[in-house]
Amino acid sequence: MVLKDLPPDARPREKLLTRGAAALSDVELLALLLRTGMAGKNVLQLAQELLDSFDGIAGLLHASADDLKRIKGLGGPAKRAELVAVLELSRRALAQQLKARTVFDSPQAVMHYLQLHLSAKKHEIFAVLFLDTQNRLIAMEELFRGSLSQTSVYPREVVLRALHHHAAAVVLAHNHPSGTVQPSRADQLLTQTLSSALGLVDVRVLDHVIVGGGETLSMAQKGLL
Repeated sequence: MVLKDLPPDARPREKLLTRGAAALSDVELLALLLRTGMAGKNVLQLAQELLDSFDGIAGLLHASADDLKRIKGLGGPAKRAELVAVLELSRRALAQQLKARTVFDSPQAVMHYLQLHLSAKKHEIFAVLFLDTQNRLIAMEELFRGSLSQTSVYPREVVLRALHHHAAAVVLAHNHPSGTVQPSRADQLLTQTLSSALGLVDVRVLDHVIVGGGETLSMAQKGLL
C-alpha cells in the first residue's frame, strides 16, 4: 500500500502540509521518507517495524546500509541509500549547529549530542569532544574501542589529539552497551587520570558523559569530576 491509498486524514504528507512537521509522529515522518510499503505491509507498518528494530530514532541514526538490509521491504539499494543519506544529513546538521554557537555550557546539550552518536553502538566506545575557548565544538573523535580501563585508554593519545585540535577544553564520553549509566570505580579513576594529564597542557575536562540505552549521565552534574 502506498501513502495515497490511505484515507486523506491519515496521509502524513497532507498532515505535514496543513499542520506542520511537528504534528507528525516518528512513524509518520519515516513513512513519508519510505513512500511505499510492501505486499501485506503498508508503509506505516514498515516504518514502525524499522523504528522497533533499531530502538527508535536514536538507534536508526546509527544504522548503516548493511544494517538496513535486515528489514524486509528495504532490500532495494536505492531506498536504503536514500534513508542513510537523510540520516547522515541529520547528524551533520546537529554537528553544524553545535559548532556555530556556544552550546556546551549546558550539560543537556552535550548529553543529547552524545546520545545520538553513542547510544546504538554495540561495543564500548571512548570518545572525546574537543572544544574551543568559547566551548564551541571543534571536533568529536572516537579514540578507543573495547573494554575501557586505565590501561586501554592512553592519556598520551588523548593529550596529543587535544593539542592537534588546539582545544581549550574537552568533554570525555563513553557508552555502556549493557544499558546502565552508573559510573564504575574504573570510570572515575580514568577520569581523574585524564584530567591530570590534560591539565599539564592547560586543557580543562568539563565533563565525562556516560551513555547507556536511552539514558545519559553527567559525572560533572553528579559531583564526580
